[in-house]
Amino acid sequence: MRLDKYLKVSRLIKRRTVANEACDAGRVQLNGKVARASADVKVGDTITITFGDKETKVEVLAVEETVRKNEAAELYRYI
Repeated sequence: MRLDKYLKVSRLIKRRTVANEACDAGRVQLNGKVARASADVKVGDTITITFGDKETKVEVLAVEETVRKNEAAELYRYI
C-alpha cells in the first residue's frame, strides 16, 4: 500500500492530500529514510512523522485497504 494512503487509512494524518504534502516536504520517514508518498508500506515498517517540534514514531502492525474509525488504531503501535 502507498505511504500516503496508509497514513490516511490509519488516521495518523486526516487527509491524503495533507499526507502527500508532508511526504513531499520531507517530514515523513520510512525505516529511517525520507520517504516519497508512493513508497510501499509493509508490516513491521517504522514510520516517523515530524510536524514542527512534535515527532510521532509508529510501527506498522497491519496493512488494510479500508478500516472503521474505531479500529484504525489497531493498524499501528506507538514507539
